Amino acid sequence: MANPADLVRRLRELLPVQALRTDPADRLAYGYDNSRRQGMPCAVALPERREQVVAIVQACRDTGVPLTARGRGTGTTGAAVPADDALVLSFERMDAIVAIDPARRLAIVEPGVLNGDLQAAAAAHGFFWPPDPTSAPWSTVGGNLACNAGGPRTVKYGASRDNVLAVTAVDGRGRLFDTARPLAKQAMGYDLARLLVGSEGTLALIVEATLRLLPCPEASRALAASFRDVAAAARAVTRIMAQPATPSALEFLDGKSLALARARAGDAVPAAGALLLMEVDGPASSLDDQVEALRAAASVDGLLRFQAAADGAGRELLWAARKALSPALRAVAPKKINEDVVVPVPRLPELTAFLDVLEAESGIAIVCFGHAGNGNLHVNLMYDPADPAQAAAAPVALRRLFEQVLALGGSLSGEHGIGLDKRPFMPQALDPVALSLMAGIRQAFDPDGILNPGKLLP
Repeated sequence: MANPADLVRRLRELLPVQALRTDPADRLAYGYDNSRRQGMPCAVALPERREQVVAIVQACRDTGVPLTARGRGTGTTGAAVPADDALVLSFERMDAIVAIDPARRLAIVEPGVLNGDLQAAAAAHGFFWPPDPTSAPWSTVGGNLACNAGGPRTVKYGASRDNVLAVTAVDGRGRLFDTARPLAKQAMGYDLARLLVGSEGTLALIVEATLRLLPCPEASRALAASFRDVAAAARAVTRIMAQPATPSALEFLDGKSLALARARAGDAVPAAGALLLMEVDGPASSLDDQVEALRAAASVDGLLRFQAAADGAGRELLWAARKALSPALRAVAPKKINEDVVVPVPRLPELTAFLDVLEAESGIAIVCFGHAGNGNLHVNLMYDPADPAQAAAAPVALRRLFEQVLALGGSLSGEHGIGLDKRPFMPQALDPVALSLMAGIRQAFDPDGILNPGKLLP
């Protein structure tokens, strides 16, 4: 039987006064994330050292109180929203960049470090960490690891899971452990670090991460290709990803996205049925050849214009559409369901064609953009919850979207994770034996089920 009052008494003995918050206003402020869901934790703990995290988890286990860890709450699936009377453990004060080691091409950081701060520290040594979500200035490395965050660079350099070498973590029993030695290559048993990435705080709490850094490219160039319609752009993506010149970014915006962005940013955004934003990087001497390879691949029936930025100012102009889009979405409808589905790149034309049918049948406006190079599109279902017809149609449209994505051999999520929002669809997405094995793994890490219960697994 959970005993939140007993837990709070225990934590007052374990933590400094400033590291525990029990005022209702503070608890409310830590009870939501960008999913707009809200919980009411019994308290908020703000540890500054890993030893305090160990003590907090042990106290939660002893008192039966569930625990939800969080960074800055930028996630969109409800993974950081606590159950009522659970404890929230915020890593915001564990924000040290322990080391940047150029010789070993790695960084050692605490989970509360902001992605943007890590990028700045690495750049001072000529390196970068590949994950670059839109929320990079505000999201934490711990949060990035929790949901396997990606971003535009994922198409060439991989997501969080591909760029972590080792972690130190605390399991559900309150045991501190290291997953591996921070080496670029090793073969010593199970890869626990990669297992923890994407587990949304349900297996263990990461208190330190050793991350793989890459050298900053010598040069880069931004490109844009506008198309008559979405189908032409989808065909171009398939051709681009089938040839050797891998872009360092390949972003897709549909016609509705462009119209919204154009209304906000003006003529810098082209009037077209779809747009691909691309970047290439590497040695300066290689860029012209890469640009021509992408130009040839993008030259499908329906290509309207292909242009390359001459300089940094030109790059900003080309990316104006993408930067103007998120704020512009607020003008479409009072509420959006933002799903970051993934399909195999050759099946993108089928997905985009289906979205046109789904919009017509459901009466729900659908705005689509995202990381087309790896088949990861952000499908935004825009509706008015005050309209009974739209409120009823939205969940049906969401279910049909997921069904189609899975039928195309895709995934429910590419980088946002599962959290609360997509959890009911997991039995349709994964093999029952695989789900059973996942449940067993969770039991091994957290036998009492105190770490972020109700998330991820059905």
